[in-house]
Amino acid sequence: MPRIPGYLFSLILGTLIAIPSEVVFAQAAPQQGATPPAGSLESGFPAAAEPPMPATVRRRNGRWVAVRWAELPGFQEDSTSDAWNAWVLSCERPPVAFVPHCGDIRRLSIGSELEQRAWMVRQLQPYRVESAQGSPDGLLTGYFEPVLEASRQFSASFPVPLYRPPANLPRNAPWFSRQEIDTLPEARAALQGRELAWLASPIDALILHIQGSGRLRIAEADGSTQVVRFSFTATNNHSYRSVGRWLLDQGQIREASWGAIKAWAMQNPRQLNEMLWSNPRVVFFREEAISGIDTVRGPRGAQGVELTPGRSIAVDRDSIPYGTPVWMVSQGTGLSLRRLVLAQDTGNAIVGAVRADYFTGWGEEAQELAGRIKHGLQLWVLWPKGTMPP
Repeated sequence: MPRIPGYLFSLILGTLIAIPSEVVFAQAAPQQGATPPAGSLESGFPAAAEPPMPATVRRRNGRWVAVRWAELPGFQEDSTSDAWNAWVLSCERPPVAFVPHCGDIRRLSIGSELEQRAWMVRQLQPYRVESAQGSPDGLLTGYFEPVLEASRQFSASFPVPLYRPPANLPRNAPWFSRQEIDTLPEARAALQGRELAWLASPIDALILHIQGSGRLRIAEADGSTQVVRFSFTATNNHSYRSVGRWLLDQGQIREASWGAIKAWAMQNPRQLNEMLWSNPRVVFFREEAISGIDTVRGPRGAQGVELTPGRSIAVDRDSIPYGTPVWMVSQGTGLSLRRLVLAQDTGNAIVGAVRADYFTGWGEEAQELAGRIKHGLQLWVLWPKGTMPP
């Protein structure tokens, strides 16, 4: 499922300010499933001290329903230490309610998984995420950071440019579309001298535009090779449209995978531009060096922190604030996920209360995994006790 990451928002204050919501002052309905014994790790409270459930919280596109810890499938089984580094990164730009807890979160990065889980149960309240209609079921897709060959120079082997933003790019109005950039002299003139690098294939460029970030192995003029990251910085302000959906609607492919799209492009070169132009959205990039710890971390997401493979998700900002820990459960062919993840990114294709995009990492294996994920999803946000959810 293609997506467009939201790196454009990585430095705005909205990452720290929750969207206002309406609180329903009514007792939450009793939940199905066994209630753990008072005083157990799952309950987090001594005997005869279980408090009532907090009120249901209305979000702009759904609601949060308070539940007991025992209702989180697989909570005792996940390796929480794998997620803790991602949580420490979120504490660089935490939601306001988590600021007092970030000292503990950092200290517990060297704690045991039992200590980490016990702290979560003591300090956090789980809320099941539901749609506005009350459904807890949603959709999980995957995204990745491609690794591509590139050159600093135009050539027959590398004919497809990647651009930095044009000087006259408007903030809130559409600029030239993808087709217009390819065909209109005035669009070409506006981008002249803005080329950062050149790719071998327009499909490679399309993948990079859709994923929003990538690692490029760039052949330099002196014959050396440098690995850098190209990150999202702006768009031409056109809406994203799926080329996979376009091919499916045309009856050209049977599944919207990158393998199928690439195979079709190889077999139908005369229709390639028609397919590319079906998505008018173009992404402009900035170049970033990759060194040291960056080699084991992903690009910065919309929260403004580096993404962690397998522990970062993109969410709808109207449903879950950036930096929120989330218990995620998803089941599909060859994949079962019951784990702690952090809401650290967003995307224009990620819309809905129970909707997430799972960051799989970078390279071919990450691409293959991301392409297979289109599975059912359930989410539980974990919010500090004693604080009003946003």
